[in-house]
Amino acid sequence: MMMPFKRQALVEFDSVDSAERCVACGVREPVCIAEQQAFFNFSTSQRITRPTNADDPSSRNKVLLLSVQNPLYPITTDVLYTVCNPVGSVSRIVIFKRNGIQAMVEFESVEDAQKAKLALNGADIYAGCCTLKIEYARPNRLNVVRNDNSSWDYTKPFVLLRERGKGRQRQAILGEHPSNGYGPHCPLLPLPANSRYRRMSEEAQNPISYSMLLPKMSSSSSSSFLSHAASSSVAMVSSLHPTEMNCSRIFNLFCLYGNVEKVKFMKSVPGTALVEMSDEYAVDRAVTHLNSIKVFGKKLNVCVSKQQSVIPSQVFELADGSSSYQDFSLTRNNRFSNTQSSRNIIQPPASILHFYNAPPTLNQHQLQKLCTEHKVPIFTKFKVFDAKPSSKTLSGLLEFDNKTEAVEALTVLNHHQIRIPNCSNPYTLKLCFSTSSHL
Repeated sequence: MMMPFKRQALVEFDSVDSAERCVACGVREPVCIAEQQAFFNFSTSQRITRPTNADDPSSRNKVLLLSVQNPLYPITTDVLYTVCNPVGSVSRIVIFKRNGIQAMVEFESVEDAQKAKLALNGADIYAGCCTLKIEYARPNRLNVVRNDNSSWDYTKPFVLLRERGKGRQRQAILGEHPSNGYGPHCPLLPLPANSRYRRMSEEAQNPISYSMLLPKMSSSSSSSFLSHAASSSVAMVSSLHPTEMNCSRIFNLFCLYGNVEKVKFMKSVPGTALVEMSDEYAVDRAVTHLNSIKVFGKKLNVCVSKQQSVIPSQVFELADGSSSYQDFSLTRNNRFSNTQSSRNIIQPPASILHFYNAPPTLNQHQLQKLCTEHKVPIFTKFKVFDAKPSSKTLSGLLEFDNKTEAVEALTVLNHHQIRIPNCSNPYTLKLCFSTSSHL
């Protein structure tokens, strides 16, 4: 358990002997963490517990709360069942997608739940992503009303299974991730077939045998479970700046995580907008990476909406004179529709931006002037990539003082059109978060 304000942490071992070895090792030779020497000693606490004691095995709970961190790939009941059932018999699963992705998994016995927590906590479902953080849940039984991608009762296989409507059958486009970006964790499942980061030469050494996920014969819809949000291709974003944000700027930010279909500001709830994306997985990625980031001094709240689509009703004029509703379904600036979509890298907000599709004559001074004209923070470092002689555009990196400044610059300048003399068509400047840690 971390205590950041004290610059301390508690570490609970499985036995006193293990703790004694750790303390003895720290005395024998200095241990440095992030270039700071760490000191080890015994705590007065006998065990680490959450304030609610929900994480205490003595609570005899057979329901686990799973939090999935960095979920670059779809997390469904099939995935979690494939991960959990080899460890202990799973009875029910419910997945929540309001703030990030969490799930509750009910096992047949407390012993099965304890074994699963011990075996799976901290493991990656896929290599370098979808990391499991597991705690004991408060409920001791789950109530499942429908078997689908978001909830499943394995004790009642014939619970109503509703077919997905014909209206939205687009295949989910999964983003890739920077290799070796999240530590040398062993994946529980093979990477999805479309991932170019599959490492065939590295076999995960794992005592639990996992089989490949088989595709379903038919897709099923996601539905609501009690008061929790259903899977939906619509995200709701609130706490928006009342004068700085509009539909285009929301598009500039959300288009990094999937195709954006429509954006609509809600007249009845100021500072709130609905964003319809191509599929529910794009919404999941947007929630994961954009929730709680700061834009123009406002901390965004991004969650899955209960709405299944955005309807252009009650259109009004925003503070900057633009429309409160905009349809982006036909724009060429959506990045997940063409043959180049496989090159998109799903990256969380960072202080370094990658720019591309810029005029070949663009220089550092012109970009700085562009930032000044649009009242966004100016980058501190500038780097241009070496282009091929035949290249008609320019690309490179922009480093800002911090992540918040980079987010604001991207929100305003992404898809900004730059005109140059003797050229009939403008260049559309494109920005995204970079995988580079520094220039």
